[in-house]
Amino acid sequence: MGKFQVRGVLLTSLVGAAVLSQVIALILILVNLMWVSLPVGYKYGMVFDAGSTHTALFLYKWQGDKQNSTGLVTQVMVCDVDGPGISSYANNPPAAGQSLKVCLDTAAAAVPRENQREAPVYLGATAGMRLLNITSPSQSDQVLAEVAKFIQLYPFDFRGARIISGDEEGAYGWVTINYLLQSFIKCTFEGKWKLPTSAKTLGAMDLGGASTQLTFTPAVPIKDKNYESNFTLYGNKYNVYTHSYLCYGKEQAMKKVQANLIQQQSSSLSNPIDHPCYPTGYQLNTTLGAIFNSPCVSYSGSANLNTLVNFTGTGNASKCQEIIRGIFNFTACGSKTDCTFDGVYQPPISGSFFAFSAFFYTFDILKLTPKASLSVTLDTISKFCQKPWTQLKAEYPTEKEDRLRDYCASGYYITTLLVDGYKFNSTSWDNIQFQKKADDMDIGWTLGYMLNLTNLIPSTSPGLVRGQGPGEWTASIFFTVFSIFLCLLAFSVQCFWKADH
Repeated sequence: MGKFQVRGVLLTSLVGAAVLSQVIALILILVNLMWVSLPVGYKYGMVFDAGSTHTALFLYKWQGDKQNSTGLVTQVMVCDVDGPGISSYANNPPAAGQSLKVCLDTAAAAVPRENQREAPVYLGATAGMRLLNITSPSQSDQVLAEVAKFIQLYPFDFRGARIISGDEEGAYGWVTINYLLQSFIKCTFEGKWKLPTSAKTLGAMDLGGASTQLTFTPAVPIKDKNYESNFTLYGNKYNVYTHSYLCYGKEQAMKKVQANLIQQQSSSLSNPIDHPCYPTGYQLNTTLGAIFNSPCVSYSGSANLNTLVNFTGTGNASKCQEIIRGIFNFTACGSKTDCTFDGVYQPPISGSFFAFSAFFYTFDILKLTPKASLSVTLDTISKFCQKPWTQLKAEYPTEKEDRLRDYCASGYYITTLLVDGYKFNSTSWDNIQFQKKADDMDIGWTLGYMLNLTNLIPSTSPGLVRGQGPGEWTASIFFTVFSIFLCLLAFSVQCFWKADH
């Protein structure tokens, strides 16, 4: 066989092998070809919690595809606004907007630029602004208008600044707790999300400065639909009892105690007034105007509101309990068993509860968190109330004095509210946990609001690409490279043979 014949056979074989390899690679590429979902990006949202004593901004994010129409929301950051609550700016509304600048700047730096335009931002004002709206609706409107104007300077999707109702605040707090504790949806060991088989949810109890909220799923039907809230989350429907008691927040409750002591003062206001909830050795000098500056209390005397008042602590635990009970109207319920106080309807307590905000902060100081029996709680509060002021300051050197002086009264206020008001007994009391956070996230109404809001934000459909398994992909690459090698080899043989010839 001559050289040309050998070259022809060799070239034919190489080209044939290359073609066959490429055909095999093509077949492998088409075998088990499937659609593969690309990862979905995150969406962001912000909620300002404008409370009675301070404001905080919460930044959240969730994946765009969601689960049964509701986002799986996580907290990215929380920013505490410097200064008091926005209701304190009634005489200087523009300052209310300016107070939000640092936190808005922080959020703008945390949210990717490409996500900012579609990131909803919302401000919900609670009990402090509810009270201002009662005393001066025009000032309330001006504060909200200035806050809205300032937020709209930023490249976010502004959803409004308004006073939310107490029932909304309580219901969204309930949503937050049950979401964080996976009552609505949970992650399996396989990393998949599923709805829990049990329908049990936890009750929520929130105590702010000017109001307190109770929300839970009762074991009996809710008779009065005015106290019912309904949610659809992750495809399931929930009906809960919820009520907010305006003027029964911790700060307003303390004002009510002071007001009752003043009303009971038979002698001149120039004489010191014994305050059984203040520790022995503590004195407070204030004015009538500083106490009766709220619609939650009223003064029926004739003295000028600039009149000075002096409270002297006596540290009397039993009398403190008595004066605390006096700020509730338990007789308004009459013989009704499904009633708390002030004539408010409530079905019987059932299930487990999370108590947060001032519930937690008060009991944390008293070392009663996350839970303690009712007898231990009452004994601890009684002993705390009997400690003199000098001892308390030595034991709590970093605590602010106005807070430290009130922990005795706050402790008895909480137990009176829960036991005499909500009807917790020594057994059901053990079902309460006093917590600040759950799953390392802050408990409050803002996360619940954002979860509910994600129901209204369209899902992002994941991108799809055609793909194949790793085995087929590796084999197809091998045969493609092998066919290229054979073609190069055939080309080299052709060139070498010519050069040699």
